[in-house]
Amino acid sequence: MAAIVIIPARYGSTRFPGKPLCHLLGKPMIQHVYERVRDALLVSDVFIATDSTAIFSAVEGFGGKAVMTSAEHRSGTDRIAEAVTKLSEAGEIIVNVQGDEPLIRSEMVDAVIELMEDERAAIGTLAKRIRTPEEIEDPNVVKVVFNDEGFALYFSRSSIPHHRDLNYDDTFFYKHIGIYAYRKDVLLRFSRLAPTRLEEIEKLEQLRALEHGLTIKVGETRHETIGVDTVMDMERVEKCLSLSS
Repeated sequence: MAAIVIIPARYGSTRFPGKPLCHLLGKPMIQHVYERVRDALLVSDVFIATDSTAIFSAVEGFGGKAVMTSAEHRSGTDRIAEAVTKLSEAGEIIVNVQGDEPLIRSEMVDAVIELMEDERAAIGTLAKRIRTPEEIEDPNVVKVVFNDEGFALYFSRSSIPHHRDLNYDDTFFYKHIGIYAYRKDVLLRFSRLAPTRLEEIEKLEQLRALEHGLTIKVGETRHETIGVDTVMDMERVEKCLSLSS
């Protein structure tokens, strides 16, 4: 199933301004993301959606494709939705890969696209098994529970499912990995929906989809990623990239 990937990248992050252009092993971070995504077998094209002329120029400089979007978007999902309306290449499946995930693997992109072969899935995403109590209790690690067919029941910053006996060894806990595949019409509809009650409580955009009855199919991955939010994250990621190069 062919798909395009759109990577949202804004310059004005409150915690880390200019983050997409920060260098890792001699390349801007956004280039690492672009090149890893481009290697996915099921991807027909890759675009970076940005509100920054500096990012736009950098992308063109390394041979990538960029789309200028509004600076007013409240989320990356809204940014890629605008980009889709400007791209004649946009097909049925749109994949959203975060621009601060330079450790993303092409296999993960293919895996989330394959989930959309299930016609019941409006959205696809990935999750990784959690092995430590520390991650289960960490509110910065988003957890997901899903049914026997892989459809998400809920996402939370809390430890779900709650194990009454606190026996972490025999219960399955999953960390949500923030890569999404959308059907094009679902993405455009989703971007027009107002934030919902649960979304605002948990600060998790995917809950808006569930509250509006959109099905999210979850696939398990064994791969880990590290999102870059701070300079310390950059240092961790650079070490990982050095080991894999």
